[in-house]
Amino acid sequence: MTILVTGVAGFIGSHLAERLLDEGHQVIGIDCFTDYYARWIKEKNLSPLLAHPAFEFIEADLNEIELPSLLKKVEIAFHLAAQAGVRASWGESFDEYIHHNIAATQKLLETAKNISLKKIIYASSSSVYGATTELPMRETSPCWPYSPYGVTKLAGEHLCLLYHKNYGLPCVSLRFFTVYGPRQRPDMAFHKFLSSLLNNQPLTVYGTGEQTRDFTYISDIIDGLMSSLVHGQAGEVYNLGGGHQIKLKKIFPLLEKITGLKLNINYLQVQQGDVPHTLASITKARQELNYQPEHSLEEGLKAEWEWIKMLYNKK
Repeated sequence: MTILVTGVAGFIGSHLAERLLDEGHQVIGIDCFTDYYARWIKEKNLSPLLAHPAFEFIEADLNEIELPSLLKKVEIAFHLAAQAGVRASWGESFDEYIHHNIAATQKLLETAKNISLKKIIYASSSSVYGATTELPMRETSPCWPYSPYGVTKLAGEHLCLLYHKNYGLPCVSLRFFTVYGPRQRPDMAFHKFLSSLLNNQPLTVYGTGEQTRDFTYISDIIDGLMSSLVHGQAGEVYNLGGGHQIKLKKIFPLLEKITGLKLNINYLQVQQGDVPHTLASITKARQELNYQPEHSLEEGLKAEWEWIKMLYNKK
């Protein structure tokens, strides 16, 4: 099949495109290189893909590209492109989130309603749940986003659902829970922690370390994306998480073990938009997508540590 991956130069998008190519698909990737983090990191993600004969890359903004001609070339669209980041989504920068997360999604769906795609798979986020006290978070749990970013991701889900209900678009939404591993974005905690250790700098922790997260290794997320291609039901939403809850402070001894370095931690005030706890119920994904996360946190952090050293050219 010929498959579109938006946000292809990003953390998850580049891994997904690699898997699709490995499985024999033709991939058209699009990315506009937003300035949320350094372009050279995204170019590094993209580099192996550019050498593949079955990969075509388009540098463009979804809001500006001629979408009809592009969508007519593909059978499946994975829509991963978005302006990322909870903490950066406040204030004037919210315009960027509206542009990349809501307007671009609406334009993609509006165009697709006139084109017979087999499936549109939308990358959502656990941020849609916000600071809910209902744990584990189920697909039927209340969605009360706690950040402007979460609001835009939930808006994208609602757009997918209404285009499915009104026009029959075969949309599937996947809610990712704290994805980590090689190529993780530099604004995310594990990337920050490991790069700080690499440079013999203190780790900055917002809050007390008592907050919990459901960490999900990148290849498990890619497995979920690939399963949704086959098994995802149109109009449905699925959680993709690791399925276990870990206190942040429990990670610190593991980081010392993996790196062989001693942590020096600066604790700062909790940031606006950060929720205290996340935990995914993955029962629906197990049953309908055959989703089964397999990687341990230690295994995943070891892989990310090796990648961090390579990224910053240190042994």
